[in-house]
Amino acid sequence: MANLKELSKKEEILTGGHRLCAGCGHGIATRMILNAVDDPVVVGCATGCLEVATTIYPYTAWRCSFIHNAFENAAATISGVEAAYRSLKKQGKLKENFKFIAFGGDGGTYDIGFQSLSGAMERGHNMVYVCLDNGAYMNTGIQRSSATPRGADTTTSPAGTVIPGKQQFRKDLAAIMADHHIPYVAQASPNNWKDLYNKAKKAFEVDGPAFINVMAPCPRGWRYNTPDIADIMRLAYETRYWPLFEVENGRWKLNYKPKKYVPVEEWLKLQGRFRHLFNPENRHIIDEIQAEVDRRWDMLLERCGEKKE
Repeated sequence: MANLKELSKKEEILTGGHRLCAGCGHGIATRMILNAVDDPVVVGCATGCLEVATTIYPYTAWRCSFIHNAFENAAATISGVEAAYRSLKKQGKLKENFKFIAFGGDGGTYDIGFQSLSGAMERGHNMVYVCLDNGAYMNTGIQRSSATPRGADTTTSPAGTVIPGKQQFRKDLAAIMADHHIPYVAQASPNNWKDLYNKAKKAFEVDGPAFINVMAPCPRGWRYNTPDIADIMRLAYETRYWPLFEVENGRWKLNYKPKKYVPVEEWLKLQGRFRHLFNPENRHIIDEIQAEVDRRWDMLLERCGEKKE
């Protein structure tokens, strides 16, 4: 279990001094996850905000082996490194134990990196894949991805007279990963740091592939005041939009059940990307989002063996 006093003494693998935006969820989530690893770690990082902001030549914010990949192949690269490591261990050429982790944004995970991710999970590599989900291709100009929520204003789903933002609901990637029948899948939020740490610890300790989907808000794309990031991350799971759960060897478990019903509009209204939804002509979209949140929550309760509310 997480011990804050002990964690504060650990040397950070991702250092300060990087150039991620103030109020960005990427650095917070990455540091928390890497605090859970005790062995030397090899990090693969898809092109994206985390990569470009932490490895601006000739500097690096990483105190570990680090591999920069294209958008689409972080999982494939780390799976290859892990396979080479197993071969070298078998030959007796390596004695030290290593852990392997890949980071990707939702563009490089839900979309153009999905084939690479699915293949690595299906083959059973002993690695952890973390999706830092900020709900769009933020690094390249805030284009919509399949992780972008319904109604969000992006540069390729602009809110205006033609469409009121993105027209589709987001893909449920954690459920898709669970259907790969891998040892461990989890969804988490950095605002609940103990939950995220414990899930990362489990992911590193399982024998085989593990996947963690982490909410990582983006102040540029979501358009919020940077000090509001903690409230946004908390309201994401309090409204049931981003439930906290894990799937261990096929068994679903709900990690947090809100004590009261909080409407999803409480989460939406803190973000400028949803501002247009509060106009009278678009209020029906908020109702549609709420209905979908409620539907997916009921599905999750059923999967976890919990009583419907």
